[in-house]
Order: sequence, then structure tokens, then C-alpha cells
Amino acid sequence: MRPRVAVLFKMKSKPVEELKKYADVEFILYPSVEELKERIGEFDGVIVSPLNTLPGDVIKRAGRLKVISCHSAGYDHVDVEAATRKGIYVTKVAGVLSEAVAEFAVGLTIALLRKIAYADRFIRSGKWDSHRTVWGGFKEIETLYGKRVGILGMGAIGKAIARRMKAMGTEIFYWSRSRKPDIEEEVGARYLPLDDVLRESEVVILALPATRETYHIINEERLELLEGKYLVNIGRGTLVDENAIMKALKEGKLKGYATDVFENEPVQEHELFKHEWETVLTPHYAGLSKEAMEDMGFQAVRNLLAVLRGEVPETLVNREVLKIRPPEKVKML
Repeated sequence: MRPRVAVLFKMKSKPVEELKKYADVEFILYPSVEELKERIGEFDGVIVSPLNTLPGDVIKRAGRLKVISCHSAGYDHVDVEAATRKGIYVTKVAGVLSEAVAEFAVGLTIALLRKIAYADRFIRSGKWDSHRTVWGGFKEIETLYGKRVGILGMGAIGKAIARRMKAMGTEIFYWSRSRKPDIEEEVGARYLPLDDVLRESEVVILALPATRETYHIINEERLELLEGKYLVNIGRGTLVDENAIMKALKEGKLKGYATDVFENEPVQEHELFKHEWETVLTPHYAGLSKEAMEDMGFQAVRNLLAVLRGEVPETLVNREVLKIRPPEKVKML
């Protein structure tokens, strides 16, 4: 019997065509939790994006589910512990988005320092009545060249950011759970303890995953170390205490904040909207590009099929599941 696989979002067509060679595929686009509770028991595999939530009360009803394939590097939208208890394999993609996100991170940083988003709104609103208004009002813009840049998180994305920052003529500091001698040698990045990175850097970029350890890693106390500096977040919204960020901006302590992610998404109204000069805000799309989305789709499909073939993908998130339900027990292909 062919496996049944649910895809919960609008996935690129070529990866779907590959998946259909081996499985019966049904699209359930952006379902509610209640709808998932009713349908999840019908499938052997599911492919989810960060826009889909799979909480524990849904996973409890997944009687035949063997694999949850995340169409993303992050997996905080899936209750991994609940999946593990039920013997369900959870996989993620790796490396696919690194170049796209790193490119975006540099662009976001430049937009913040050079006030590009503000300038766009400025000219569209008809405020440009002479060059004097620009030269008089835009005196605080800064160049990225020559800055000391700190990167928190030196995985594939952090390394790709570091390479680009090196080309921009910056000095690079970083903190990660482990030292990365390869990037130190390649771009001259200096490893420092986390708080020292904040002290030494003029611009700090967050490229960390969302975990218990990284929750609010930038809090009110650490924002004191960022006084008069810039912060850029292309990791996850939960890396920062947004209330502390807004307080630091309001008090003029944080020079600027650019983010592609928020603690609660989607955002309709936000206190950050009031800080037009000091912020650049984008709707969680750093990894979106035609090339990256297609590559990510193929990897998500390969991960799902590997599990159904009784194989263990390198990007398996919950390796403890192997003891609960060995690969041969989920093999269907």
C-alpha cells in the first residue's frame, strides 16, 4: 500500500511531483488545529511549514503517522517531545536557506544603518522638498564598512553572514555553543563569550535557533550592553524580549533594531511601528526566494521518503525516537 502524505501549505510543484512518484499526496492548506485533529489520523507522513502548528493534542491523534517533515530549518512549530513519545520521526532541512538568509541579513543591516526603508517612506510621502531636508535630517546614517560586527550563532547561516561581512570590510566577533575554527581561519572571526560579543560589537546579528536556552537571550540586562548599538534579528522572534527592546528604543539606548521575526506572528499592530527612524521590520521572509524554496522542498521530500524507506536522515531532529520506534518499524517503501 502506498503511503498517504499530507502537505499543509502551498509547496513548489517540482518537489511535489517527486513525492507523488512514491506516495498519495493530499493538500490540506493551512488547516486549523481542529481540522488537523480530525484529519491527522489518516496519514503516514506530513510536510509542514513554519506557518503550520502541530501541537501535542494534534499529535496524540496521529495513530498511523510515522514522520513529520519540516519544510524549514526551525522546528519550534512542532511539539517534538510529543512526537517522540509517539514514535514519530521529525526532520528538518539544513543548509538550503543559508545563502538566502545571510544575504537578507546583510541587506537588513545596511537598510538599518543607512535608513533605506525610512528614506523610501520619506520620499513617497512628499517630504523631499529640497536637498537641504535630506542633508539636514539624515545626519545619523552610518556605513557598515569598518564596523565591529557580532554574530550570535555560527551555524551554516552564521558562517554565510560572516563571509559576507568580511567582504564588507568589518571586524567579526562571534559566540556559538562551540567554537568554529574553520570560520575563524577563513574570515578572521574572533570567538568571545556571549556578553563580550555584545560589549565589543557595534552591530549584533542574531542567527540562533529557538530553544529553551536561547529564549529571550537578549533581555533587558543584555540590552544594557547594547546601548548606542544596532541589533538585527533573522533568527526567531523569541530570541528577544520585545518589551525590553521597545523600552530601549523609547529611552534612546538602542540605536536601531531590524527584525524579520516577532514573538507573536503574524503582526497586525505593534509598538515597534512607532519607531520609524530606528527600525526596519519585515514579515518573516528572509529565506524566501524561488531557488531556496524549491531546494528546500526537495530536501523535505527526501527526508520524508528516507524515513518511510527505513533510513535515518542526517537532519533527524529527535534521535531518541530511534529507541522508541526503530527505522525498520516505520519502513513502508
